[in-house]
Amino acid sequence: MKDFNGKIAVVTGGGTGMGRELVRQLSAEGCHVAMCDVSAEEMERTQKQALEEAPEGTRVTTCVADVSDEAQVLAFRDHVAAEHQTEHVNLVFNNAGIGGAGSMLVDTRETWEMTFNVCWYGVYYGTRAFLPMLVASTEGHIINTSSVNGFWASLGPMTSHTAYSAAKFAVKGFTEALVTDLRLNAPHVKASVVMPGHIGTSIVINSGRILGQDPKELSDEQVAVARERMEKMGLPVANVTDDQIRQAVIQRVEDFKDKAPMTAAEASKVILDGVREERWRILVGKDAHALDRLVREDPELAYEPSFMERLLKETEWQLGG
Repeated sequence: MKDFNGKIAVVTGGGTGMGRELVRQLSAEGCHVAMCDVSAEEMERTQKQALEEAPEGTRVTTCVADVSDEAQVLAFRDHVAAEHQTEHVNLVFNNAGIGGAGSMLVDTRETWEMTFNVCWYGVYYGTRAFLPMLVASTEGHIINTSSVNGFWASLGPMTSHTAYSAAKFAVKGFTEALVTDLRLNAPHVKASVVMPGHIGTSIVINSGRILGQDPKELSDEQVAVARERMEKMGLPVANVTDDQIRQAVIQRVEDFKDKAPMTAAEASKVILDGVREERWRILVGKDAHALDRLVREDPELAYEPSFMERLLKETEWQLGG
């Protein structure tokens, strides 16, 4: 699919980050876009920006939907069919995701499963819902967002990262299997798995809000957990006040977005270029390429401190994808 003009695209998580940029860049090429997100307010911002840059007649629609709930995903599908008056779509970007609940031992089962359900079932439900509409098109492409944590289940030796990594490994394997499945049963539909490194988005703060751990509203108990984590990392926080801990957490979140080696706009361009080239495997960012190589070179050491030292020497990677 070399040209997106006149096509119909579906984007989950279109309210912020890479989702917002995908909507903007697609619509700027004359592609009609249907997006969903849990935030109507953020989607309105995306829609406004997209329509200001899009050719006249381009449609950009919004639908509030939690992708971890299959009924809401199916309602989104029905919304797309009705609002765009179509029985087919050409592009489905299963992009929505959150991060958190890294530990099976410390974090609650509720937050663990919420993270896993958005990042894995959001992709699965989106694929189930929209695959018939893709097959009904003359050319279609499904693009599932995994992560570097889909081949490296870590944020470094001092941070647990189980829920997000498990989901992203599932997305990667699922999409790779779709390549053959589609080739055998719907050869006009392609599949790509996207594996970003550290991209400048609001995923950390958005995830905190969804999981009840907003960095700007940390409870005393959550501050104590953050302090303990910092102590394990060797940071001198014994004489630091709770408010200073809160400010440090907020600064870390803001730095994740503002000091990333790649912006969401740059990442989305890489993704769309990969779709045009029909690449089934789209690595996004120099850190993603470096991590991919390093893990392949010595997988036995991938979770040792020495691996992180090599990674930090070669990239600007700091807190995951």
